[in-house]
Amino acid sequence: MSAATAFPSVANIAPQSFDIRPFSGAVGAEIIGLDLARPVNDLDFSRIHRAHLDHHVVVFRDQRITPEQQIAFSRRFGVLQIHVLKQFLLAGHPEILIVSNIIENGQSIGLGDAGKFWHSDLSYKELPSLGSMLHAQELPAEGGDTLFADLHKAWDSLPHVLRKALEGRSAAHSYTARYSETKFEGNWRPTLTPEQLAQVNEVVHPIVRTHPENGRKALFVSEGFTTRIVGLPEDESQQLLAELYAHSVLPENIYRHPWQPHDLVFWDNRSLIHLAAGCPSHLRRKLYRTTIQGDAPY
Repeated sequence: MSAATAFPSVANIAPQSFDIRPFSGAVGAEIIGLDLARPVNDLDFSRIHRAHLDHHVVVFRDQRITPEQQIAFSRRFGVLQIHVLKQFLLAGHPEILIVSNIIENGQSIGLGDAGKFWHSDLSYKELPSLGSMLHAQELPAEGGDTLFADLHKAWDSLPHVLRKALEGRSAAHSYTARYSETKFEGNWRPTLTPEQLAQVNEVVHPIVRTHPENGRKALFVSEGFTTRIVGLPEDESQQLLAELYAHSVLPENIYRHPWQPHDLVFWDNRSLIHLAAGCPSHLRRKLYRTTIQGDAPY
């Protein structure tokens, strides 16, 4: 069942007038004129869904929506996943992870170094994410960009010798792979409790996955969560992964998103990996993330 037909019909809702404008580079499009504070009817939703599949990341401009509205729109695409770091979930709305470097009363209000390494959200779960929505609440005066790399194009351009090396191979993914490594000044991650660790056991996924909706193949490894290639000696595994990581983030396959106030960015974790570029630690940054559950990679 497709995302566009998985939920109750809202066909009686009036259509909205909006434009979908592809970016000039490798990936991405912006959606202008749509108001997600209003209900979205089936026809409009179908256009959005198609744009998401075609462009892999879509930017809804000037979305002055509430957490409840973000959650409701996210649920149009599937079941929402709750992040393991429950201390950073929005009060009253556990579907929303707060991504922020802000310190209040000596405590971080959100996950300050989210996305510090290239990754696909929740690839460390048996059912990784279909996609994530990130809504800007407070933006820094400089920095804070997010980069997206197209893993369909990475696979399409992968040298034959590497393709042969990957045939039938799987890789292990772990949330704790680089969990404690610091990258952004002033940010830290809390120690995981035994209960939290039990929620993020290592999983194994195919290195090359087939997108369940568009049928295209994509690499499915990342420096953030992938730890090893199953069945290879450690040195061979790390060498091959290093080559895949480097190939995955060639400049011609990357879209760099400079945030604008009230942007809502929705990306496909089955097609892309992403990276937070970071910002000066004294500049406040806060965003709200919802994450939609996907299928088991195959």
